[in-house]
Amino acid sequence: MSNSLFAHFIMIHLKHLLQVITLLLLGFFTPKASSQTLELTIDSLILAKFNDPDGPGGVFMVAKAGQPVYIKAFGMANLEQNTRLSSESVFQIGSMTKQFTAIAILMLEEQGKLAVSDAVSKYLPDYPNGSNITLHHLLTHTSGIKDFTKMKALREIAQKELTPEMLVNFFKDEPVDFQPGEKFEYNNSGYALLGYVIELVSGETYENFIQNRIFSPAGMTQSRYASDKTIVLHRANGYHQRENNYSNKTNISYSIPYASGAIMSTALDMLAWQNALNQHRLLKSETTQKAFNSYQLGNGSDIQYGYGWHIKDINGIKSREHGGSIFGYKSMGVYIPEKDLYVLGLSNCDCLSPTQLTRDITALVLNWTGK
Repeated sequence: MSNSLFAHFIMIHLKHLLQVITLLLLGFFTPKASSQTLELTIDSLILAKFNDPDGPGGVFMVAKAGQPVYIKAFGMANLEQNTRLSSESVFQIGSMTKQFTAIAILMLEEQGKLAVSDAVSKYLPDYPNGSNITLHHLLTHTSGIKDFTKMKALREIAQKELTPEMLVNFFKDEPVDFQPGEKFEYNNSGYALLGYVIELVSGETYENFIQNRIFSPAGMTQSRYASDKTIVLHRANGYHQRENNYSNKTNISYSIPYASGAIMSTALDMLAWQNALNQHRLLKSETTQKAFNSYQLGNGSDIQYGYGWHIKDINGIKSREHGGSIFGYKSMGVYIPEKDLYVLGLSNCDCLSPTQLTRDITALVLNWTGK
């Protein structure tokens, strides 16, 4: 064995040994099984779906007490260049962007620059029915405004560079689906409006606000507002699947998903995001909690949504969850506050959804470590 191969061999096994030590120190495992057994079980769950080593794939991570205890990449980052995915690969995270938009709104509220109870008309005086729609309605998907991603005319603007005002004007005069507070219906238009409010109130572009006020303080060095033009190191190219063949993703203008879905990130950066929230480095504890409360409709019935997160449960334990889907990519993150457990799946083919798989891995780890 050459010196270089021997060194590579030692590094791989040293890395595995350090991972096992970390798991043991964190009290991650009970005597039920060894770390290797759990690792292999997680591997088998993933490989049952992400089973094409020569096609696009994904990165999966399990973190306990703010530290990654499992992180692996499966498949290719770029089929044309024959480069493999790694833990450093940068993915578009789609609607997981809504978490950042919601926290940005709460940051501005904490600074006294707005209130979630404010009417939309306070910031956009000519918005139809704006005096009855609050920022809270937008945050909780209970506004009733038309979701622009369901409009047939969307294809006409999908590749155009729009200002936030132009994007809002695209859907604002559409008939409403229901009255504010009457129903919960997932809605991208609401988060586009929130992005515009962030710009109007802060005097910064949404992109700059998120970069300067969230990414930098949280230590998210590989995260950014999406671009197909800028060189992005370690970019995971996005793909579609057509029958048995893959194709490059459809190009769009990221001014369209905007504050509802235009962020790119990595697995470790998303863990840094989760840690920044837990450690209250962005918001006070009581303000942060607003994002994780379950809210009610006007008739008093509960909805399973906070501000930017679905509030659900896995194995009877409360969870905070959100996924994302955008051309060429899918994502899913689950956090179990009671166990300080964070599980994330990122995919670079919209043919491979990590949503249920990420929840299954979470359930597996909860069962393994004891409820």
